[in-house]
Amino acid sequence: MKFGTVSARAAAMLCAMWMTSGASYAADAPQANIKHAVDAAIQPLMTKDKIPGMAVGVIVDGRAAVFNYGVASTETGMPVTDATLFELGSVSKTFTATLTSWAHVDGELSLTDSVATYLPTLRGTPFGNVSLLNLGTHTPGGLPLQVPDDIQNDDQMIRWFHAWRPAHAPGTVRTYANPGIGALGMITAKSMGRDFTALIEGRLFPALGLKNSFIDVPVDRAPDYAQGYTKTGKPIRMAGGEFAPEAYGVKSTAADMLRFIEANMKQVQLDAPLQRAIIDTHTGYFQAGPMTQDLIWEQYPYPVSLNALMEGNAPSMALDANPVTKIEPPEAPKDNVWINKTGSTNGFGSYVAFVPSRRIGIVILGNRNFPILDRVAAAHKILTSLEQP
Repeated sequence: MKFGTVSARAAAMLCAMWMTSGASYAADAPQANIKHAVDAAIQPLMTKDKIPGMAVGVIVDGRAAVFNYGVASTETGMPVTDATLFELGSVSKTFTATLTSWAHVDGELSLTDSVATYLPTLRGTPFGNVSLLNLGTHTPGGLPLQVPDDIQNDDQMIRWFHAWRPAHAPGTVRTYANPGIGALGMITAKSMGRDFTALIEGRLFPALGLKNSFIDVPVDRAPDYAQGYTKTGKPIRMAGGEFAPEAYGVKSTAADMLRFIEANMKQVQLDAPLQRAIIDTHTGYFQAGPMTQDLIWEQYPYPVSLNALMEGNAPSMALDANPVTKIEPPEAPKDNVWINKTGSTNGFGSYVAFVPSRRIGIVILGNRNFPILDRVAAAHKILTSLEQP
């Protein structure tokens, strides 16, 4: 396999490491079974999709393990370690949803409020009339997937929102969109009186116990930031942009993401308002095919077939307008469900899934943009093979 220009030393390291993995385990985890299941799914995936490096975290029966594969950079040959930072892509949106839910629990905003309540310059416009819940469930009425390229700041974004006209009535179709979650993050930060990045890095991450998660990677952690690779193998990292922190800007480790999964399954001790806010993000608001749209998170009744997960995570779910049915009243959070979120940047791919009732979960991080359905299939294979009877 070729991964661009690789030095002789790096090539030797890559060959030596390619079919081996490092792992850290909870002391009483069934190490051999977990390693075998993860290796069996991940090593062929790396070969098929030419992924230089991956970190895979699993929780089985409430016990956590992290497995590291390959290299963080083909140029240097630096191996993936427990400290390696990966771009999460749209998995970042789950943190925006959590912060918004926390503000809701604390009474700083309400999901039923309209956008114009917090952005009064949009009063009387179609975008000003949509609810915060519409933003957090991709149902405002037809936003584009990406922020337009010519928008560089909040003022330009607000002007674009002012001119926006919906293609559908709010709450009738799901159009996956970075501008919507970006606006939700902007409004949440405004309601809390602080900068969004400062709230995520200075309030939410510490409250969750995440010590290796960042929007802006500190200088002293730069060596841990994996090099990303495009679908054609070219090195790349995200360039930022309007709403990048809110929509796709978090970098994290597999271990930190496992802790976030544990928080979502009520397996770590948190302050009561934050724990309530986390669980509230699992409320079901709309049905879209086999998938129930929560606040950014997406869920399926468990046990779930691979076909259902493939349908719910298919490219058409991100690229097309999909009709939805509003769930009235909203479906209270449930434990016996598969909850998941995918994430991609130009150089990275991620996937997070968990089933609270079974105390199982997985995080897949790779430093190449590789097919979402391959991530879903690997996760389903690993978790179903490891689930305790």
